[in-house]
Amino acid sequence: MALNNTINISAFDGNTLVGCLRILSDGYYFSTITEILVRSSYQGKGIGKKLMELAWDASPTSLFFGAQPGNEVFFEKLGYQKSMQSFEKKKARPN
Repeated sequence: MALNNTINISAFDGNTLVGCLRILSDGYYFSTITEILVRSSYQGKGIGKKLMELAWDASPTSLFFGAQPGNEVFFEKLGYQKSMQSFEKKKARPN
């Protein structure tokens, strides 16, 4: 069901992809931003903010996502609040 509700949002400068965001959702209770990427040379120009605004508009539910350390302030400025804690279990890299 979630794969049927995947939403991809992209930002282009002409033919150049400069940003993208992906939402994975069950369509009823839960939507998560699995990734938001903005090309480094385009950061600080409002592209990430616009992608997040479009994500909010497109999502059928509230949004949940994790932020890499140091990026929390960006999301807080957009009105997002810290909520659930995440966990990870790392796999060893193959030789």
